[in-house]
Amino acid sequence: MGKLTFKSNDRPTVGIELELGLVDDQTMALSSSIEAVLAGLPPDAGPCFKPELMQSVMEINTGVCVTIAEAEQDLRSKLAIVEGVADRLGLRLWWGATHPFSYWRDQKVTPDPRYQSLVDLLQEMARRLVTFGLHVHVGVDSGDKAVMICDRIMQHLPTLLALTCSSPFWENRSTGLQSHRSKVMEGLPTAGLPTLMRNWSEYVWLVNHMVDTGFINTIREIWWDVRPHHNFGTVEVRVCDMPGNLDDTLAIAGLIQCLVQALSDEIDEGAYQHDCHPMMVRQNKWRAARFGTQAQLVNSYTYEVQPLSEVLRTLTDWLHPTAESLDCVSFLDRAKQIANGPSWSDRQQAILDETGDRAEIVRRLTTASRVT
Repeated sequence: MGKLTFKSNDRPTVGIELELGLVDDQTMALSSSIEAVLAGLPPDAGPCFKPELMQSVMEINTGVCVTIAEAEQDLRSKLAIVEGVADRLGLRLWWGATHPFSYWRDQKVTPDPRYQSLVDLLQEMARRLVTFGLHVHVGVDSGDKAVMICDRIMQHLPTLLALTCSSPFWENRSTGLQSHRSKVMEGLPTAGLPTLMRNWSEYVWLVNHMVDTGFINTIREIWWDVRPHHNFGTVEVRVCDMPGNLDDTLAIAGLIQCLVQALSDEIDEGAYQHDCHPMMVRQNKWRAARFGTQAQLVNSYTYEVQPLSEVLRTLTDWLHPTAESLDCVSFLDRAKQIANGPSWSDRQQAILDETGDRAEIVRRLTTASRVT
């Protein structure tokens, strides 16, 4: 594969990628309708609306934004367009990381050579990827810094997962987990928590090694919970479940933008890197996936067990000056509120407990998540 050139960004721009489910308006089941939705978009809709591996998934991307408020305006306008198309087709948009009752065996793979090759390579591990995540890109100024931030942000990934848990169901049953999506993703050979890397050179060596030995075909087959993205010049955080509405999504994106920028500033100022034991991160990620906003996470500095609300209070206090500089304080405040409430998994389970009807979960939450 050879040399990878990192596209430098001179400020912490932000880009948000949403993976949303397409569901039938009557049955509330997943619908393999991406081709119809894309065909119904205006001719000038642009490349920000994309298919995914499964035809029941739609990806909606922002442009390159400076602030979260700008990203909000971008997404609201695009979601309004998609909702209009979906209404005409008898569809709804599902904001959640797994579907409450549809089966992965019933979903159709998008007829694209890249996706077909992935299924050929990964077999059932690819076919069962009927999951929906939130990906957030934040611009940084060098490849070395991107790798360093990936290492330093790793201890915060379980916190981000705990805040976004929205996948308690799988194959029409309750899993007992708050984020089953994270466990499905970990079944892929190049997903989950990344290996520790010290600099851009080591990252490039690792990518080239995996390509040269036939382990992956392209760099696009690395699906770590956080990774450098050389074409965009960003750190891409991928650990999150898809939150249940746009407001919570923006809050998490704001938290991530602040985190990346604060860590970037620390590196510029010359801070000692506190190494967090990889097993501690794995332990905390499991706690987050199991308990969501009720998770008790181990502090990597004091080794104390703390509730998520306390973790968020400490984290947002540290990030507040950064949030002020990024015009992001209100989004950071909402992230703190998320930690003190029920998770989206809790809300899905509560509807099931009340009604006994999994379709009602989808009906209520797809109605509540609309932007129009």
